[in-house]
Amino acid sequence: MTASPAIVESTATELSRAIHARELSCVELLDACYAQIDRLNPQVNALVAFADRDAMRQQARGLDGLLARGESLGSMHGFPQAPKDIAPAAGMVTTRGSPIFAGQVTQTDAVAFERMRAGGSLFIARSNSPEFGLGGHTYNPVYGTTRNAFDPALSAGGSSGGAAVAVALSMLPVADGSDMMGSLRTPAAFNNIYGLRTSVGCVPHGPGDEVFFQQFSVTGPMARNIPDLALLLSVQAGFDARLPLTRRGEGRRDWGAALERDWHGARIGWLGDLGGHLPMEPGVLETCRAALAHFSSMGCTVEEVLPRFDMESLWRAWIDLRSFSIAGANAALYQNPAKRALLKPEMLFEMERGQALSAMQLYGAAQVRSAWYEALRRLFESHDFLVLPAAQVFPFDARQHWPDAVGGRAMDSYHRWMQAVVPATMAGLPALAAPAGFGPQGLPAGLQIMGPAQADLAVLQIGHAYDQASDHARVRSPLL
Repeated sequence: MTASPAIVESTATELSRAIHARELSCVELLDACYAQIDRLNPQVNALVAFADRDAMRQQARGLDGLLARGESLGSMHGFPQAPKDIAPAAGMVTTRGSPIFAGQVTQTDAVAFERMRAGGSLFIARSNSPEFGLGGHTYNPVYGTTRNAFDPALSAGGSSGGAAVAVALSMLPVADGSDMMGSLRTPAAFNNIYGLRTSVGCVPHGPGDEVFFQQFSVTGPMARNIPDLALLLSVQAGFDARLPLTRRGEGRRDWGAALERDWHGARIGWLGDLGGHLPMEPGVLETCRAALAHFSSMGCTVEEVLPRFDMESLWRAWIDLRSFSIAGANAALYQNPAKRALLKPEMLFEMERGQALSAMQLYGAAQVRSAWYEALRRLFESHDFLVLPAAQVFPFDARQHWPDAVGGRAMDSYHRWMQAVVPATMAGLPALAAPAGFGPQGLPAGLQIMGPAQADLAVLQIGHAYDQASDHARVRSPLL
């Protein structure tokens, strides 16, 4: 089967309009995506655990039948999707990248998947993720390594690496992802697309065994442009009574309806490398700084700013709160000797750190987190958005588990090289990863655009203007 470039290269908003105008059938879109997957997925291993194709075509025909009767399930009616293999999807294999769960078929949907499915999405596969979502590089012993959309010898980033590559190579119109420590932002930067880390409560993340303390992992969209990002967010976002931190005001909202806005006079604070605190691979900072010119062309003022904060104390607080969260959520695996033997070293690192923490250490870390939020809140009194690199390195060798040195500095843990994503996570703020251009070796880099608390729409709006002002996202993979 030959893919139709006119179909798979269309934007998600164009595809939605064409399907609802009956100019394109759900079956035709499905077959075009399958053809693109057959051509490119063997090179990159982005999508795994495929559902039966005949069953998917039957579902697509059923969705076409609904449209023939004047019934639509929503803007993503008939969209092929591949929910990230880190959260449960009903009737699909959910491995979390671990041999412990290889072949496990789950019976329920995560809330975001439930909404995507109810909105007419066809779940044709899973997108690949690192084992337990740990680390910024997508590889695991169940499905292997996902490779970069621009160079298959390199990392796709993680943990939403499979989703990012599938979008970058037009195998899917849009894709879901999740982000605790850059899992939407790092792969977006590595594959030259957009990824939105939503603010806490914007999109339901779960349900889970613990729904009050968990405020770090969020669900969000990935896309090649901002209207497409908003289209998926409109399906994902909104209150869910099972998750008490979600927000009622976000429900049934068209996030793409008001993206246009005048940015003259908007104030951008450039955080850079946080005054030298963040080591950077040569070329990353320069590439990202050059991209600031697009904000200036939009009428924004850009100035360098530096939070008055002990950034190393923020890191220590972060790794304590992260280990507490991961150790608690996975305690049953660690307590079972047979399962513990199958855990990756990064998981054992988190489990052992988390179990050793005292209650007072955790309270101290929460105090640091609160002080950091206040430091950023003060910065937002004089700046509308804060910007810094989305990743401290360019895509690296896919055979390497993680960069052990960055900018001449040794990394003291498997995740220290991703420290740039911690500021937004610890403050619970929305952060958009946006293409920043290409470095000296022609590899993608990304910016993070951070907004104030719950300012997800404003972040989308400035991201849309930035996308229109720059051509970075229009540079496509040589594999296409």
